[in-house]
Amino acid sequence: MTSTAPLVAVAGGTSKQGRSVVRTLLADGRFRVRALTRDPSSPQARELARLGADVAAAPLEPGHDDEWFAAFTGARNAFLVTPPTPPENSCEFELGCRLADAAVRAGVEHIVFSTLENVDEISGGKLFAPHFTDKAKVADHIRGLGVPHTFVMLAFFYTNLLEYYVPRMDGDTLLMPIYLPEDFRAPFVDPLTATGPAVLEILSNPAHYQGRTMPVVGEMISPREMVETFQRVTGMKAEYRNAYTRGGLLQYFPQFAENPLLVEELLGMVSHAVEHGYFDASLDLDWSRKVNPDMLAWESFLRRTGWRGQQVSFGA
Repeated sequence: MTSTAPLVAVAGGTSKQGRSVVRTLLADGRFRVRALTRDPSSPQARELARLGADVAAAPLEPGHDDEWFAAFTGARNAFLVTPPTPPENSCEFELGCRLADAAVRAGVEHIVFSTLENVDEISGGKLFAPHFTDKAKVADHIRGLGVPHTFVMLAFFYTNLLEYYVPRMDGDTLLMPIYLPEDFRAPFVDPLTATGPAVLEILSNPAHYQGRTMPVVGEMISPREMVETFQRVTGMKAEYRNAYTRGGLLQYFPQFAENPLLVEELLGMVSHAVEHGYFDASLDLDWSRKVNPDMLAWESFLRRTGWRGQQVSFGA
């Protein structure tokens, strides 16, 4: 890599998606990478620096516009991801808009933004899912900035089951509370390995992807199939448990009841997927597997991680 290689700024550089983008672009060798992060001294940030990233202190929090502008200065491209914020005081829309504005002011020529569907619009206001809707509104804002742009849209994360919807043992059986109906097939993906190859493809062919939304999917799979695969890979006994309905969710995760709006949001997100489809029907759900044949399905994710039902923290 030379000093004349195009610089890509990655906002949220130590997030799951951000780390994937930084690692993939550095491994490709055609790009320089600047990773924006809250804490350059964190283990995740130090690892990215070791790999060759320029790590800049620029937290994804309101009030850091000057740091964002400085970090975007000199970058030809930017990958933007916004962190979910508490639904009762969500600032994700404002944060995403100001982040994109800073990138444009700094002279970034192409923005790739990780978005989701507008659940409020699709459901006619019946479902509450600001984590999705705010990202969709940020995408609309970016469309109006007059800068070339592409959107990626990631499926449900496999890692949700390791980090947030953690199973528990009951005797010799692992009970797996999953946030979808047992036989409903939904799109899932590993953000830690899938995001980077998708963004690399877009940055390698920017004119082809101008203005487009590209879904990133590892596999269409049902909770029943996930549990059966888990048993086959690990040799452990496991059973599905319902965390899709309000009663099921609070039975297995009673701590969520402390935040009623969070419960509404969790139910809204999954109800959107079941009632309307996670992705717009016009999107090519095979695209990411075509450009990345090494995309992890649930079985390969389990074999790669060695997960056996324990809670895992992925840091940020």
